[in-house]
Amino acid sequence: MARQAARKPSRKKGKASKTRKPLIPRVRRWVTRAALGAVVLLLGLILLYSVVNPPVTHTIWSEWRRLGKVERDWVPIEQIAPIMARSAVAAEDANFCLHWGFDVEAIRDALEDGGSRGASTITQQVVKNVFLWQGRSWVRKAFETSITPVVEIFWSKQRILEVYLNVAETGQGVFGVEAAAHRYYGVSADQMSPVQAARLAAILPSPRNRSVTDPSVRTRRRAAAILDGAATIRADGRADCFED
Repeated sequence: MARQAARKPSRKKGKASKTRKPLIPRVRRWVTRAALGAVVLLLGLILLYSVVNPPVTHTIWSEWRRLGKVERDWVPIEQIAPIMARSAVAAEDANFCLHWGFDVEAIRDALEDGGSRGASTITQQVVKNVFLWQGRSWVRKAFETSITPVVEIFWSKQRILEVYLNVAETGQGVFGVEAAAHRYYGVSADQMSPVQAARLAAILPSPRNRSVTDPSVRTRRRAAAILDGAATIRADGRADCFED
């Protein structure tokens, strides 16, 4: 009887160890399922947003919380002045029609300059604005690099540019070129003049620190260069992918 009583604790210990062993495989299954679910959700959103306008972005939501309101009016690309579309491409991604999400030449130039200049394409900026968050973390950059080619596969170039022109921050609490055109010029996006479009494109890298209505000498020079660039990409066919 004493021997049997002494063996009982060892049986309980064995049962406890058996119940602990399956925990790691279960956690792995949960993590795998969660990852697969996230991928499926993301693919679903990419497909959905190829035809449905994104209702909000992380940046728009953050600014709305900070300011209490934002200005944003979505318009289809057909209701945006062609010179505005060309100016944005000339300013931010002149080879937009030639690459599949990444501009290798721009990346090489940025590396040679020690990383002092940006090399993000318009597609990458759309991915960051619509699906991710602002910031310079390697985690966000890794997600951006993974999602960008998928967006290029399922969205047309015209759709990518349309979304960009509607979600890009164009001032303090202002998003999209339609809201910017009304705020700064008192016109709609399809009525902007070449100079107005170029000046709006000139502030895109830093819309909170540059003025459209009272541009600095540097902004004026950049706008003039953008106008030349817009004419160049139209002449050499680098605007064909988003113009009818």
